[in-house]
Amino acid sequence: MIEKVNPSHPDKVADRIAGAIVDLAYRLEENPKVAVEVLIGHGYCKIMMETSLADETVSEHLQEIYDAVDRINGQATATEVLYTKQDEHLSKNQEDVIRCGDNGIFRGVPLTEEQKTLSEVAHQIHEKYTSDGKYILDDGRLILCQSNADADEMRKSYTFPEVIVNPLGGWTGGTDVDAGATNRKLGSDMADSVTGGGLHGKDLSKADVSVNIHTFLKAQRTGRTVELCCAIGDDEIDGVPYADIVAEAREYIDSVGGFEKFAEWGLF
Repeated sequence: MIEKVNPSHPDKVADRIAGAIVDLAYRLEENPKVAVEVLIGHGYCKIMMETSLADETVSEHLQEIYDAVDRINGQATATEVLYTKQDEHLSKNQEDVIRCGDNGIFRGVPLTEEQKTLSEVAHQIHEKYTSDGKYILDDGRLILCQSNADADEMRKSYTFPEVIVNPLGGWTGGTDVDAGATNRKLGSDMADSVTGGGLHGKDLSKADVSVNIHTFLKAQRTGRTVELCCAIGDDEIDGVPYADIVAEAREYIDSVGGFEKFAEWGLF
C-alpha cells in the first residue's frame, strides 16, 4: 500500500517553496546553513527560516522569496518571512570541516513494484492534469483524487481491478481550499524508507537530507534495507566520511535540478 501526491498538492507546494529558498541560499553561499519551514493556504504563506546568511543578505533577497512563492503557488499570496541566525553551537560545529549536522536514525528500503507502479501513474496523470492530486494503490485498488479531472476519462485510462476517481465529486483542490506544510508527505517522498526527519527545506549538512539520500540510494543499489544512526558532530557515517555523503547528496540534488525540483516528487 502506497500513497503518492503530485507537485501541486498543498504540502508539495510548501516543500517546493522551501526548496526554492535553499536553492537561493546555495546561490549566495558555497556551503550555507539553512532550515526552512513553510505553511501555506487560503491566500497566506508563512515562512520561518534560520540561516548562516547575514541578515542584510536575506533582506536584500526577500523579493526573490516572494516571487518564488507566487510562481510556485500560482496565485497572489500574502507572504510573511521570519528569519533568524542559526544557533551558535550548531554553527561552531560546522566551522572548520563538514560534519554531521543532526542526530537521527535513518533507513533506506528498496522500492517495491507497487510503489514504482504508483509513481509512474502519478507522473502520467500530472502530465495531463497539472492541478492538485493524491493517488493510492492498495493490492490492485487504485484511488485517484485528482482535482479538475474528467473522472470517466481517468477510469478508462487504467486497468487495475478497481479504480475509484474523485470520491468528492467536482473537487477543485489546491491551496485555496486546503493548507500545506513542509515535510508532511514523507511517505510520498520516501515510501518505506520513512524514519525520522524530512527531506525538504534544509541544507546538505543536515543528515535529514544527506543521510536519507545516502541510505535510500544504497538500498536501491544493493536490494537490501540499510539502517544507520548518527550524532551531531560525526565526521564518518556508514564507514564513509561525512563530507563524501554530503558530496553524494549534492550530486543527486544537482542531477534532479536542485532542491525545488527535488521537492516535487521526493526520492521516487
